[in-house]
Amino acid sequence: MIVAIASGKGGTGKTTLAVNLALSMRRPVQLLDCDVEAPNVHLFLHPEVVGSEPAGILVPKVDGERCTLCGDCGELCQYNAIAILSNGLLVFKELCHGCGGCARVCPEDAIREELRPIGVVEHGRAGDVEVVTGRLNVGEALAPPLIRAVRARASRDRVVLIDAPPGTSCSMIAAIHGSDLVVLVTEPTPFGLNDLALAVEAVRALRLPFGVVINRAGSGDRRVHDYCTAEGLDLLAELPDDRRVAESYARGHVLVEDLHHTRPMFEALARRIEDRLARDRRAANPRDVACVRV
Repeated sequence: MIVAIASGKGGTGKTTLAVNLALSMRRPVQLLDCDVEAPNVHLFLHPEVVGSEPAGILVPKVDGERCTLCGDCGELCQYNAIAILSNGLLVFKELCHGCGGCARVCPEDAIREELRPIGVVEHGRAGDVEVVTGRLNVGEALAPPLIRAVRARASRDRVVLIDAPPGTSCSMIAAIHGSDLVVLVTEPTPFGLNDLALAVEAVRALRLPFGVVINRAGSGDRRVHDYCTAEGLDLLAELPDDRRVAESYARGHVLVEDLHHTRPMFEALARRIEDRLARDRRAANPRDVACVRV
């Protein structure tokens, strides 16, 4: 069971939801922090890091003695990572997306690939929750390869929750791709509605099941509710606006442990997500109803 927590913009409470949901599930949980440019799950769960490994992408390395400057590699590259000069071939490694096409089209077999580190993947544990965190190196522009490295560590024995990057860019797409359910977190404001609509469009393009959680409910207007009704969206939960929640968050506390009245809300959301996944599976496999497990 892979559930991605995403949002059309930052500051909606996406990480807060992911952290507290991880502590409210009825099964063992693994939480993947795929917001690799600004990971902050660790600020709340304080996992004990038990391992760390570098992650990177393969970039071209040119053998100048074999290269004939034919230009095939430069013509193929759509990111202008290779420039053909009169006296040699210049590689801009920071622009390379690691597709490996240049090595494949080189007629002289003059291009090899070498690993360029772009960040690290950390493994840790906070109580019963496994935490995997991606940390992109400062100055790196390409987050998706590191996000995919974090996703590759997803457990087969636990519920996997993904804290996705905000927005609808390539990073968010890389984080939520292949999820069983995407939970879109928004807030009842005009900005929240605009960015929710963008996120809904992106998730629908990927044909992923999704639902909506409205955070800080009661602090704005009803336009987000009207949009969900008009679009037939599954409203999974409404988390009320509460100053105590903001204060607890600002102190870096976990809500379900600091404010006990919030635990039933997150437990109810966890059950709602499990029920939604069970319904989706029954709809996809109507002959296997008796075998469905969540």
